[in-house]
Amino acid sequence: MYGKVISACLQGIEGQIIEVEVDISSGLPQINLVGLPDSAVRESVERVRSSIKNGGFSFPMDRITVNLAPADLRKEGSSFDLAIAVAILITTSQIPFECFQHTLFLGELALDGSLRPIPGVLSMAHAAKKLGIKRVYVPHANAAEAALIAGIEVCAINNLTDFKCWTKESEHLHMFNDINNKHHETSTKSAVMQQFVDDYADVNGHHQVKRAMMIAAAGMHNILLIGPPGTGKTMLVKRMPSILPPMSDKEALEVTKIYSASGKLVDRSSLIRTRPFRAPHHTISSAGLVGGGTIPKPGEVSLSHRGILFLDELPEFTRNALEVLRQPLEDRYVTIARARAVYTFPSQFILAAAMNPCPCGFYGAETETNACVCSPAKIVHYRSKISGPLLDRIDLHVEVPKPSYLQLKEQTNNLSSQDMLAQVMLAHHRQQLRYAGSGIQHNNELSGKSMRHICRLTPEGDQLLQASFEALGLSARAHDRILRLALTIADLEASDQILPQHLAEAIQYRNLDKKQRIEEIEM
Repeated sequence: MYGKVISACLQGIEGQIIEVEVDISSGLPQINLVGLPDSAVRESVERVRSSIKNGGFSFPMDRITVNLAPADLRKEGSSFDLAIAVAILITTSQIPFECFQHTLFLGELALDGSLRPIPGVLSMAHAAKKLGIKRVYVPHANAAEAALIAGIEVCAINNLTDFKCWTKESEHLHMFNDINNKHHETSTKSAVMQQFVDDYADVNGHHQVKRAMMIAAAGMHNILLIGPPGTGKTMLVKRMPSILPPMSDKEALEVTKIYSASGKLVDRSSLIRTRPFRAPHHTISSAGLVGGGTIPKPGEVSLSHRGILFLDELPEFTRNALEVLRQPLEDRYVTIARARAVYTFPSQFILAAAMNPCPCGFYGAETETNACVCSPAKIVHYRSKISGPLLDRIDLHVEVPKPSYLQLKEQTNNLSSQDMLAQVMLAHHRQQLRYAGSGIQHNNELSGKSMRHICRLTPEGDQLLQASFEALGLSARAHDRILRLALTIADLEASDQILPQHLAEAIQYRNLDKKQRIEEIEM
């Protein structure tokens, strides 16, 4: 006797469709599970046996062979439990095969036949839709998540016993998608009108820094804030999500799939509409940042996808942890290779970092009560923790000076997050029109021939950039980043051309390049 159903597993953060084949023949009662299963999949044999018996069905006392195809792909996780159980029941004619054709089965079984939720259902349902599968059976706790994929019927089940009632067309299952889609539409509208608790209106002074934050948000540029302790660097970065444009449906699906695959999806009933904000501690390892493990999982750079990765006290991170950021910052994805497979995780994020100018924090901001006690050698050693190639990938280097008492009390001319977001959205709209149909969304993604065509300078601007390039000893990468930054500034000013003043503002944000050049000359 032979039977087959369809299941799925995760490969990185993407769903992989798996065929579960069952052959039952006469022989000593045993179950052989083949197809490169890991330990969690092998253990499913005992869960399936107990759940079938406790679910009111009979378990065949014959030789059972279960194959997970394709056989050359390593299978991981507990998502195959339900599919193996259903395949055995279909093969033994305890439930009819005709009713479960073109159906995906996902779920972990308990010994009593009840179903437990599994991670990554969103990615698996999305993969099923791409292959034309119309229906998916999932644990009730995963039903809302699976229903986020439009065009697929979601059947939520609580127990294996529910399959005894398969002849009853469960109307509440058919209505599940409609109810969830209405909730999805409501959440989409509410996401656009979302109000953040942290608002830039609470920040007195720092008008130049706010300007830099707005530029970073408008073009999705990386930014580094440098200043003494207590000047508000962390406060300024934590308010940055309030001025980022809302995510598109495609971006929301990408982010939700990452969190679903990582088991970090809190609300399974709607897509994640708020851009992620991740702020790992400086003791994090390089694997924690980019992902890893025996079975690789997404790291902080992927959990920050389409959002912000905030590294506070940047020089306190280990050199290895910082250097692994270079590839995802440049390529916008992370590749982790293992002996059996290669995993690719998306990592398109804004790197927002903050640091002190020296170990004690008061270099360049000395007062009568706070004087820098660091030697030149200590300052050089402190800054050398951040390599030149990493600094090259950060578009804006912004000094955050210590505010005066009058500035702290200033309540006028404070730009609110809503005011700043309005300007960011105008610049974002210009980029959408400019890059329509090209696969590019923001200015920070511009490169190659497209950048040379779009970022055309006036003769005055070209002379200014040439002089700065030679005076500051800029790299080719820094040259391109200045052009992209100037283009974003032009977008904020609603200018169709990069003018010299836009270029001059972009160049002055290469603050550390200038300081390093001055130090080299003095030495």
